[in-house]
Amino acid sequence: MIRLPAYLDEITSFYAVEVFQAAKALEAQGRSIVHLEFGEPDFPTPEVVTAAAIEALQRGATRYTHSLGIPELRETICAYHNAKYGLALEPEQVLVSAGTSVLMFLAMLLLLEPGDEVILPDPTYACYSNFVRLARGVPVPVPIREAEGFQLDPAAVKARITPRTRALLICSPANPTGVVMRPEVLAELGALGIPVVSDEIYHGLSYGGRDRSMMEFSEQALVLNGYSKFFAMTGWRLGYLLYPRELMPVVMRLHQNVMISPPDFPQYAAIAAMKHAVPICEGYVREYDRRRLYVIERLAKMGLPLHYEPAGAFYVFANAGHIEPDSLKLSMQILNEAGVALTPGFDFGAGGEGYLRFSYANSLENLREALDRLEAFLAGRGRG
Repeated sequence: MIRLPAYLDEITSFYAVEVFQAAKALEAQGRSIVHLEFGEPDFPTPEVVTAAAIEALQRGATRYTHSLGIPELRETICAYHNAKYGLALEPEQVLVSAGTSVLMFLAMLLLLEPGDEVILPDPTYACYSNFVRLARGVPVPVPIREAEGFQLDPAAVKARITPRTRALLICSPANPTGVVMRPEVLAELGALGIPVVSDEIYHGLSYGGRDRSMMEFSEQALVLNGYSKFFAMTGWRLGYLLYPRELMPVVMRLHQNVMISPPDFPQYAAIAAMKHAVPICEGYVREYDRRRLYVIERLAKMGLPLHYEPAGAFYVFANAGHIEPDSLKLSMQILNEAGVALTPGFDFGAGGEGYLRFSYANSLENLREALDRLEAFLAGRGRG
């Protein structure tokens, strides 16, 4: 028998995937399922992006590249961020890799020794705590509450800093809540004197004001971003890490060992995305906003009102604890009886229990069908 290390017992399941797999099994039986469990854009990757990838393939861009990514892409990323956020990034501060998940894991390897602590909000993206654990660190949750707009309280973070604290991990716009952190909160977090790992993959998907990067507020920020969400490129698996210049030698050394280099031809697609596809994707964002407002209105009418503003990403986080406190049980009931796939709030930490996450990265027609089914399901429970 193969002996597995004990720390793997602490790695939790990703329940959005569990729901998805259960939904696919029902579809295989002929059931009609509306999928609102995943945060995957339903829009196509812009044609200018796929054309750039095809052209790169045709000219033979199928080789190893520089371990940080091709210089032209890193220069493009710097230009994009410097113009958008008023930064002064240089290409040596950019690492391109196969998606932000591997980069988050790499960031944890970079920062942590066994037993070191990472502070993070609760609820938050399901995999963050597992990235910390995989690097043999200890996740330290800080509760965030709907009554406070799901904003992270800098004073609460400060109270949890210990000699073993190595980083704060945040995401704005946030998964699962869709909350955009206020600039003054980001500034206070940046002033705490600890590195801040900021997942900014949902930047571009904000519906109120301009995006603010953690690099505007802290010289110790490590920022993750990529092409999956705003540019509708989930399957391309390409992301990047921005970091203080002094970290470059060790960042490059780690990546050389873990990944060798990012994939070749998708990097040319990423250049085209940043240079030519932004107006197209801004059209996608306007449609997301229509869907957002529709979902919020429908949920309120069926007794699931939001008491906060989900001003970014493509999620709303609705408290359904008064219907059924066990969010996994409720999500499976909704899936089996109504044919709507939702992610249980428990997936995002203890603070998410009782909630359901709705992704509106689906057509308005499908959202209408899903919410009609949910309304009928809730009415049926009320009659029962």
